[in-house]
Amino acid sequence: MIIKLNATGLDRLAEHARVPRYRREDLRAGIVHFGVGNFHRAHMACYLDDLFNLGEGRDWAIVGAGIRPADTAMRERLKAQDYLTTVVAQDAGETDARITAAMIDFIDPERPDLVLARLVEPGIRIVSLTITEGGYHIDPATGRFNSDDPAVVADLADFDHPRTIFGLILRALQIRRAAGLLSFAVLSCDNITGNGEITHRALSAFARLVDDEFGRWVESDLACPNTMVDRITPATGERERERLRTEFGIDDRAPIFCEGFRQWVVEDHFPAGRPPLEKVGVTMVEDVAPFELMKIRILNGGHAAISYPGALLDMEYVHEAMQDPLFSRYFDRLQEKEIMPLVPPVPDTDLGGYKRQVISRFANAKMGDTNRRVCFDGSNRQPQYVLPTALAALRAGRPVSGLALISAFWCRYCAGTTESGRTVEANDPNWDRMRTTALAARNDPDAFLAMGDIFGEVAAFAQYRAAFAAALESIWSRGTRSTMERYVAGGAL
Repeated sequence: MIIKLNATGLDRLAEHARVPRYRREDLRAGIVHFGVGNFHRAHMACYLDDLFNLGEGRDWAIVGAGIRPADTAMRERLKAQDYLTTVVAQDAGETDARITAAMIDFIDPERPDLVLARLVEPGIRIVSLTITEGGYHIDPATGRFNSDDPAVVADLADFDHPRTIFGLILRALQIRRAAGLLSFAVLSCDNITGNGEITHRALSAFARLVDDEFGRWVESDLACPNTMVDRITPATGERERERLRTEFGIDDRAPIFCEGFRQWVVEDHFPAGRPPLEKVGVTMVEDVAPFELMKIRILNGGHAAISYPGALLDMEYVHEAMQDPLFSRYFDRLQEKEIMPLVPPVPDTDLGGYKRQVISRFANAKMGDTNRRVCFDGSNRQPQYVLPTALAALRAGRPVSGLALISAFWCRYCAGTTESGRTVEANDPNWDRMRTTALAARNDPDAFLAMGDIFGEVAAFAQYRAAFAAALESIWSRGTRSTMERYVAGGAL
């Protein structure tokens, strides 16, 4: 028997999955979250669901928000099932299905006035974000706020009626400040180095364009804690919906299949208060940076390192690559020789143990995580996950052949075909530009490095340009496997 997911069916669903031990009527909104995708619902929402199940923090329920057509589609799916989500966590030895109820509302994305009204409510003390790297109006090469963004320009022209996420946040802060209300904290949950600092920088710069005094207040008073977030969460398709119906007897329009592992490290800076997240496994710290650097360099950089060559060899899933002995040796050499030496010590953490855990997570065949998902949006992700490590290595006079090889694999992928000749469908918001430049780079590698908004200072180093050119030439002439073998052997590419 298949049961449709909704609030009235929770008692019957208890036979199929873990269900909330709290009444939704007892929850009150404390968080507005922009970007209600799979990751948010598998991460923050699960932590809050755990907290509510303990009988704690029930005035911190989530209200969803967004501004894109994709947000409208997600709202329609979730509203039809009373904002409930089925989360299936899968590890090699066990599978756990749960239904979360931490979200109590989702504001119509086509009504920014209603979003603004919710943001100014006194009970909202945190505004959180998972809007991806491109949502911060920041130039990835310079780190500066892009005031020429047409959406920003439109908000500035009519700031009483903003339509961007940052415009809505700033207008709400203006209104709250005028009413004598505490400002909420803005909590980025995006997988970006210094996500809180980037959020603060962007909001401060935007606010100064509205009013210089307001900008100074945002810069000095607004809390934007840094965070480190981690849980591998593949995209949901019909395959996952059918699996949920077949294996668990639940009809959920937007289920999530993710790994069991999760981690959240948060700087403890919330002037208006926060939920007691430490009671459900969140690490509250003074400085997130060591944890964040470890994760972004070892895990995210490692993800890029295996997924681009995996995709070039027509491997659909990440675990296929990690179960290939050559990929395993390549990953290990890259980490030990070029990435891990640039990761400073992390409190209470063994880097070797962390690397082994990452390998185990990547090799988890239950996940069905696709290389295509990991390869998406390289023009924003490479400057976040790979190029900063390369720059640190160059400044320290360390080798960069493996780090340059990651970006060379990305360049070859952007050329638009796999080694077998299969077409790579558009997989980047800037795909036309990336493909054109990648094709030009086959004969002139510097054409790819000339994208200053992506490569920035890295391209100024002759050592890096030579390593990238050698790697790209080898990939085109010898192929992906041969190039990886040469790198593993320690020879010149």
